[in-house]
Amino acid sequence: MFCHLRPVRRLCLEKIFPHWFLYSRALSGAEAVNALRPFYFAVHPDFFGQHPREREVNENSLKRLSVYLENLQKPGFKSLKPTQLTFYVRETDQNSSDGQESFSTAGFRAVKFTLHTRDLLSTVLYILNSCSLSIEHIQSLNTNVHSQPLKEAKRMPDRPIKWDKSYYSFTGFKDPDEDLEQVSRMETTLTSWLDNNGKSAVKKLKNSLPLRKELDRLKDELSHQLQLSDIRWQRSWGIAHRCSQLHSLGRLAQQNLETLKNAKGCTLVFTDRSGMSAVGHVMLGTMDVHHHWTKLFERLPSYFDLQRRLMLLEDQISYLLGGMQVVYIEELQPMLTLEEYYSLLDVFYNRLMKNRILFHPRSLRGLQMILNSDRYAPSLHELGHFNIPTLCDPANLQWFILTKAQQARENMKRKEELKVIENELIQASTKKFSLEKFYKEPSVSSIQMVDCCKRLLEQSLPYLQGMHLCISHFYSVMQDGDLCIPWNWKNGEAIK
Repeated sequence: MFCHLRPVRRLCLEKIFPHWFLYSRALSGAEAVNALRPFYFAVHPDFFGQHPREREVNENSLKRLSVYLENLQKPGFKSLKPTQLTFYVRETDQNSSDGQESFSTAGFRAVKFTLHTRDLLSTVLYILNSCSLSIEHIQSLNTNVHSQPLKEAKRMPDRPIKWDKSYYSFTGFKDPDEDLEQVSRMETTLTSWLDNNGKSAVKKLKNSLPLRKELDRLKDELSHQLQLSDIRWQRSWGIAHRCSQLHSLGRLAQQNLETLKNAKGCTLVFTDRSGMSAVGHVMLGTMDVHHHWTKLFERLPSYFDLQRRLMLLEDQISYLLGGMQVVYIEELQPMLTLEEYYSLLDVFYNRLMKNRILFHPRSLRGLQMILNSDRYAPSLHELGHFNIPTLCDPANLQWFILTKAQQARENMKRKEELKVIENELIQASTKKFSLEKFYKEPSVSSIQMVDCCKRLLEQSLPYLQGMHLCISHFYSVMQDGDLCIPWNWKNGEAIK
């Protein structure tokens, strides 16, 4: 009696996926990457240079998505655990006349979705649909789509049919509504995640210990040899990758030690491009060859001269703004070069001089401001500093600062108090769980970190002993054994 129902079940699937999906072949890994190009274009971290927090969230989510896609392609896999991802998606106009996507004035939006798919094609479609991106280009990838079934599918009505639960019980078919409901209810908890991933993290951490010691040795040797203040990394590269970068710098030091000593007293940062940063750090682009690095070290004296001019420009702006300090906050601003930052300051200073606004001398001492090139109206940050657009109207700026000055002082006071509480909770958590290292990502605020630590201290978590714990926005075991947990982790038993 149920023999005629199976074709109709296909109608339910067509409400989720397009009709040609039912007759399409499996995608290869290369085709999946190609099909996801609109998605990568919309979320690529390089397009979020002015938004460091959103950039970091997208970087981390892309790493986890890459692991998910790789596991789907492994032979013999049965099923993957649901993976929740968050992306900031650029608003684009896909209907522009030249056929190219263009950046919308709306900026970007946050999108969260949970992957619980069994093949590359359904994964690609689910990602694109979740981000409200077109899937029309995917049909062209399926060269084995049969023309006759496609015509039949087009004639089918699109009205969804709701089957009684007894149909699925009798036939053994899975209820798609039940599957979707279960995935939506499924929520990873801290204890269950540690139970499932603790042993893997311990193993990876143990394997990484010799490389970690080598990294510390190389860092200390080069810091001493070149008389550096510190050596850092902008990206969360693995330990092996970092060691390789230091070995490369060490070989260059053997060939041209005197030139590299121009960086005496500086902080050296391995990052995406070579130059000097807005705060005076020496940036070594990891894709550049030794020739480029050598040229950079040779130019450092001229960079130091530009840095002195920049500091003088900051003092002049501060004088015009009643003693308010101009600061550059690395965690909240894009990594600008010294030249780029000087140009921003110069444009802002000239606008202030042209439209002279009057503040009582030193009336705003103790307050702080940062310059933004992508804003058109000033704002007050919760941490107490003013976000000032480079091209804002000086008259409006004066009124805004005067009306918000007292609130800014109160915010800065709360920030200092919160920082003290945060440091105390970090020390207490490190001690209670016997952590080897406890840190947070820059995109995690002090308020979020305080909330996270307070709840952690109420738990008994033996898996954390001796581990490296990072507070982030997602669950992950890094390649060298660091445990990443979201600051807003949930506890209790997961729904089965």
